[in-house]
Amino acid sequence: MSEITSLQNPRIKAALRLRSGRHRRKQGRFLIDGLREIGRAIQAGIRLIEGFLCPPKVDTPQLQKVLELWAATGTPLWQVSPPVMEKLAYGQRQEGLVAVAEIPSRRLEELVLPDRPVVAVLEGVEKPGNIGAVLRSADAAGVSAVLLADCPGDLWNPNCIRASLGCVFTVPIAVSSSAEVLAWLRRQGIRIYAARVDGSILYTDADLRPPAAILLGSEAEGLSSVWTGPDIQAIRIPMCGQADSLNVSTAAAVLFYESLRQRGLSERA
Repeated sequence: MSEITSLQNPRIKAALRLRSGRHRRKQGRFLIDGLREIGRAIQAGIRLIEGFLCPPKVDTPQLQKVLELWAATGTPLWQVSPPVMEKLAYGQRQEGLVAVAEIPSRRLEELVLPDRPVVAVLEGVEKPGNIGAVLRSADAAGVSAVLLADCPGDLWNPNCIRASLGCVFTVPIAVSSSAEVLAWLRRQGIRIYAARVDGSILYTDADLRPPAAILLGSEAEGLSSVWTGPDIQAIRIPMCGQADSLNVSTAAAVLFYESLRQRGLSERA
């Protein structure tokens, strides 16, 4: 395997462009940095395009395990020099492997839900790190799917991938407009609970055992007027101090685990 040492190499230049959201959308590709994240992407069936390997000074069992998964995909792997890997790797994180992958389809009509789902809806959430943290909590609490409604945040931003610990690849996700998500939830017969600071009932009093959707808006704007109607119940998390709201990922974790508590802690939604 010949080593790529120049940052002017066309493959390297194309990969580096994927740090930009505009180029991710243009190429239909994104970067995956981190052994855990790459391993989860492969196991979730994400289509890899190519990869760049810079073996660390100390070999690790985790790297070998991921390389075995990689080999089974038949995806090209290029060895690069340490300076090239330093540019490819995100921040100061250098685990010796970076992947280029195809952006997968994430459409509402492709979702398949279990019989009694709990669905999370994020509206207008901008920060990729917050989206990633919500996905991590959704995975841990057995949430059936996460829907992004009018969210400017980029699922394939490195901050989202890292904050999710790779759960962006394993949790069922769909991206659409708020109006389309609301119509879809109603067609599915799913109860809708909107987290609002002025919600009429405490979140612990909401019945999350039947098919349910938990809605969370951005910290700056909250939920839009789309989420009003007789079939939408506003719920609140009590705030006992000076702050009038929680970070969206913290609020999501509280609500997801309340759903899990009501359904039985050993049950996966």
